[in-house]
Amino acid sequence: MSTVNPQPLWQPTAERIAEARITRFQAWAAEHHGAPADGGYAALHRWSVEELETFWKAVTEWFDVRFTTPYERVLGDRSMPGAQWFPGATLNYAEHALRAADSRADEPALLHVDETHDPRPVTWADLRRQVGSLAAELRALGVRPGDRVSGYLPNIPEAVVALLATAAVGGVWTSCAPDFGARSVLDRFQQVEPVVLFTVDGYRYGGKAHDRREIVAELRRELPTLRAVVHIPLLGTDAPDGALEWSALTAADTAPVFEQVPFDHPLWVLYSSGTTGLPKAIVQSQGGILVEHLKQLGLHCDLGPEDRFFWYTSTGWMMWNFLVSGLLTGTTVVLYDGSPGYPDTGAQWRIAERTGATLYGTSAAYVMACRKAGVHPSRDHDLSAVKCVATTGSPLPPDGFRWLHDEVRHDLWIASVSGGTDVCSCFAGAVPTLPVHVGELQAPCLGTDLQSWDPSGKPLTDEVGELVVTNPMPSMPIHFWNDPDGSRYHDSYFDTYPGVWRHGDWITLTSRGSVVIHGRSDSTLNRQGVRMGSADIYEAVERLPEIKESLVVGIEQPDGGYWMPLFVHLAPGATLDDDLTDRIRKTIRTQLSPRHVPDEIIEVPGIPHTLTGKRIEVPVKRLLQGTPLEKAVNPGSIDNLDLLAHYQELARTRP
Repeated sequence: MSTVNPQPLWQPTAERIAEARITRFQAWAAEHHGAPADGGYAALHRWSVEELETFWKAVTEWFDVRFTTPYERVLGDRSMPGAQWFPGATLNYAEHALRAADSRADEPALLHVDETHDPRPVTWADLRRQVGSLAAELRALGVRPGDRVSGYLPNIPEAVVALLATAAVGGVWTSCAPDFGARSVLDRFQQVEPVVLFTVDGYRYGGKAHDRREIVAELRRELPTLRAVVHIPLLGTDAPDGALEWSALTAADTAPVFEQVPFDHPLWVLYSSGTTGLPKAIVQSQGGILVEHLKQLGLHCDLGPEDRFFWYTSTGWMMWNFLVSGLLTGTTVVLYDGSPGYPDTGAQWRIAERTGATLYGTSAAYVMACRKAGVHPSRDHDLSAVKCVATTGSPLPPDGFRWLHDEVRHDLWIASVSGGTDVCSCFAGAVPTLPVHVGELQAPCLGTDLQSWDPSGKPLTDEVGELVVTNPMPSMPIHFWNDPDGSRYHDSYFDTYPGVWRHGDWITLTSRGSVVIHGRSDSTLNRQGVRMGSADIYEAVERLPEIKESLVVGIEQPDGGYWMPLFVHLAPGATLDDDLTDRIRKTIRTQLSPRHVPDEIIEVPGIPHTLTGKRIEVPVKRLLQGTPLEKAVNPGSIDNLDLLAHYQELARTRP
């Protein structure tokens, strides 16, 4: 990976730098907290990790975080795991999320869009009223601080209201998207034993209605802790027996009452993809998420009251929680419920246009699909309001950067970001005052002591190493559910380097301060001691028009050898003949290195993914090593289980 300083693809203007909230924050922090006034972002970041407590104190003051009881100190214990943030403080996340209702009651807090692509607003006043009404009803149902409240819901305003009402009463929110099957939902919800379940009767996707009433009935049978089920008639059906009607619970004109909870009180439970066992039930705190998301959205994403924040996501992905937190900055949040490519591949650009989105977030996969499909966003849509296009889910390939630059706008801020469900935030990514280099994330985030380490724990620059975080972050999990001794939490992040968070990604920190993500380190390719990221191979191979998608794994052989097959899912009409095979090998050899060339190229009927769209490299690797299917993968976490039979059969028949 070359880190020679290339010309940036994008450079913010002096005016844009001056107007950025992070610039104003730095000047204010210099005056009030001793932050460096000069040296730009690099100096600010260095200060934020070296003076961690002062930095987070400054964040709470800058964003006017309301502590109803004061904290004793910023960081009571900084050891990981187990760091104690703002001990003694009490607050409420939902109270902060609804603050804009005081000054902008009639402006839209939410814009809801379905597959008609016609935005429908929910004002700040109405959002606050519905949250107040529902919170009162939850209390009447006996929901108390710490009780779990679950949602089997699409990305609709009702889901936001339910989350905020749960937080208002001190409950713990958890959600799954309605395209999850019953087993996948139960693998998650049964762990946390919810007392209330919000459900829809179905959802619309790809122009079709999908009835989920049978699955809802199964969830009710299999969740014995439920005291109440709330029915949202998205498809217009009547409430099932014993269920409460959403409209009745949200009709009152009631001001919300916000339970003041400790800083580390649970806010929500998120879930790992669960590809090799039950999903990890990751618990994050009200205060930790509040301050981390204020920093991330208000400083890194540069969001404020004049913005409109659209990220294509579902309620089963951490990006939905992150999107809802846009409310903390007074931003109007755009909720899209529907297929990302309906009625055509360019659908998300149409939504960005119709909602006036200023920050539009999507997946790297969608950007590359648009490029392949010949979509022309700026030719076909007015995207003049869009200041930033952000991507996550997987590394944005260099061609994706160039395509956005060429097809959207030359002065577009392109923010490839990387983090994880584990922290519900970013380790590296968007900085409005820094240049953008092709294929690179702009910088590590403030307060995040991000480093690249070799196996012995030595920091690396301009070399591939393990992504580690050497200081605690407020949004790191407070614990995993059903992990009483903390062993599963410890083993997930702190087993390799004691006291240091190892995330499981390969990264390069460049000498100019940018970051390159190479893919998961637990599925990393390692030939002759040279580590290679799978993302680099996908980026090269999937430029070929015949390749729809690919998957590469590296498998250590019993005789000490190493087998590296590349699986390819071909575009309609393509054939994996000698010519295509040769072109794949040549592409990899010339664009990457001879070491990256696979041992075999194998056509498959499809590439399996998790329910949140990530290619599952490790379970496929385990299947090919002979691990039985039921031990290699959690079936409920896979988008198409039938595809795995192909890899299982290959393992059985391969000599």
